[in-house]
Amino acid sequence: MSEQHLTEAEYDAITDAAAQWCMRLHAADCTAAERQAFEQWRDAHPLHAFEYEAMQEIWEVADHLPRPQASAALPLPTPAPRKSWRAYGMAAAISALALPLAAYSGWSLGWLPSSYEHFQADGSMRQVTLADGSQVELNLGTELTYSNYKDQRRVTLKKGEAFFKVSHDSSHPLVVKAASGEVRVTGTQFNVWMYEDQVRVTLLEGSVLVNSDNRHPDGGFRLDPGMQARYRQGDHQPQISQTDANDSSLAWRQGKLVLDNLALGEALPLINRYLSKPVMLADSATGNIRVGGIYDVSAIKSLVTTLPKVLPVYLTRNQDGNPVINSLPGTTPKS
Repeated sequence: MSEQHLTEAEYDAITDAAAQWCMRLHAADCTAAERQAFEQWRDAHPLHAFEYEAMQEIWEVADHLPRPQASAALPLPTPAPRKSWRAYGMAAAISALALPLAAYSGWSLGWLPSSYEHFQADGSMRQVTLADGSQVELNLGTELTYSNYKDQRRVTLKKGEAFFKVSHDSSHPLVVKAASGEVRVTGTQFNVWMYEDQVRVTLLEGSVLVNSDNRHPDGGFRLDPGMQARYRQGDHQPQISQTDANDSSLAWRQGKLVLDNLALGEALPLINRYLSKPVMLADSATGNIRVGGIYDVSAIKSLVTTLPKVLPVYLTRNQDGNPVINSLPGTTPKS
């Protein structure tokens, strides 16, 4: 984003407006006219969209606020009609995070983080250092946030894939939330891959606790080096397996995608992770056709277009514009 020559007062006014719009658009009684007015405001200046996106991220952090207990030391406002305590909590969190990031009381109760960071890798891979000193490598198309709470360090993997070298702190674990589950560590090296509701955790060093259902935070399965866990939405427990010496799940760190004689049904989630429009299968039988090879992650689009040259398939598009893989008649293997 280019430099904006605004006064401090003008910049503060944009920040305040973004916070107000964020709260209004999350209200249950927000009207279509208000949403249209917001879009006009957002599009009027590049900083409007930038500041609103920042407020939206803060809102997501505030969504972790717990409901108050009867013994809470802080006084709570009396709810007004059509407003919930959580709405007040989020509004208060936005104000607290926007001015400084968190009031001391919010930090001491474990409600609000003392620091918050957002990282994204779009057209190229990226290496970042979190506030706690942990090192993270982001694959293409990856987005995550980091928040430091009193009782834990929290990473939310919104999409993509990341390799973590976690700074050791046994009293302050790092929790990586991915889809419906989470990975809890104190200091180790591991990889988390996510596509839609599918997650795969690969451990290189140390140990991690993998929980496929974060509604039950006390559960989970411990991985040792060389082990892998997979889960998706609705799984009560992850599938645990041992990785072999030729495991290629971390080849992306060298910019490669390795497909080791995989069925198309297994390969497409790995391929689609890099595409804006995912490739579809015409039918389940087509998904049994196997594919292999080593590909550059920055050129996955070309992989899709070359599939008919190496497999007995042809490509069409559905009504949404997604590429669809179809098998040539008489060539699909049996299930």
